Amino acid sequence: MNDTFLRACRNETTEYTPIWIMRQAGRYQPEYRKIREKYSLVEICKHPEVCAEVTLLPVQQLKVDAAIIFSDIMVPLDGMGISFEIKENIGPVIQNPIKSIKDIDRIHDFDANIINYTGTAISMLRRELTVPLIGFSGAPFTLASYLIEGGPSKNFIKTKTMMYSNPDDWHLLMNKLANGMFEYLKYQVEAGAQALQVFDSWVGNLTPDDYTTYILPHMKALFIQLKTLNVPVIHFGFNASHLLELIQQAGGDVIGIDWKTDIKEARERLNDSSRVIKSTKEHTYTHKLFSMTEQEYTKTFPILQGNLDPVVLFAPQNIIEEKTKKILDSIPQQGHIFNLGHGILPNTDVAKVQDLVEFVHQYKRN
Repeated sequence: MNDTFLRACRNETTEYTPIWIMRQAGRYQPEYRKIREKYSLVEICKHPEVCAEVTLLPVQQLKVDAAIIFSDIMVPLDGMGISFEIKENIGPVIQNPIKSIKDIDRIHDFDANIINYTGTAISMLRRELTVPLIGFSGAPFTLASYLIEGGPSKNFIKTKTMMYSNPDDWHLLMNKLANGMFEYLKYQVEAGAQALQVFDSWVGNLTPDDYTTYILPHMKALFIQLKTLNVPVIHFGFNASHLLELIQQAGGDVIGIDWKTDIKEARERLNDSSRVIKSTKEHTYTHKLFSMTEQEYTKTFPILQGNLDPVVLFAPQNIIEEKTKKILDSIPQQGHIFNLGHGILPNTDVAKVQDLVEFVHQYKRN
């Protein structure tokens, strides 16, 4: 077993900088596109053999240091009684968006039996893989935005309106989602996942004050519980440079950095306790998982993951290497996992991704 990725997550010395890539299984791969001719994205998730095949593809093809289960952040919502569909070129669509407390009440506790295909795929993969397997979930805010808006949104008007106008309803919804995602991630670990990532894709649309008031208590609740699973947890917020210190407060062994943030600056900010943003008011919120005070947190210096711009992979090889070197030279090898600053894009040349992985592996090899 190549455990370089796991050792990096634990801040241990590694022979080289490990690399995996968000959305490393996907539309840029001819083999994946061929599979998609037969199955929709959700159907791939629901067929363990196909899911395992798709998950293995980039590991075999790219030689990355970790696999991530092929799935979608909406999948666990099926296990909470929430119906959805994923429409091509649109994204997740909710037929009955949340509008009132009655809609929130109909969401039930997560039931792993409803989505047991995910656990089956994870178990199958553990028998095949020679690198660690990452499980994942969406973060409560990102999931809530889909549930309230009914699909993707640019301005999150309905979501923020509930947040501001009906805070009790908002906290109840976030509570349910945080509990559900903990149970889902726990289920993945019990099935064999060796690390986890929490994706907060849309949290960058919030101000620091709103994050502190409406999001932070639930994220802390989630990450405190995830510590009990004894696996490394990555916390990735997209377009969230202005929230980095708060994301660190929320938790995670590894903090994912998007490409819009200089990784050296991120490291300096997260290692400077004088710049940590704290709540302007102390608010105790009793969560289903535990009771906490917002200003109470334990500051730990995180491992960083990231953060090459995915579009750089469309550039000439010398530019790819130049920008990759800049990232690798910006921070110490220990405490760094290389990744893109967001998911790999369709039409990316597989050969360039292979070259990137090889370059990262060799550039700082001891």
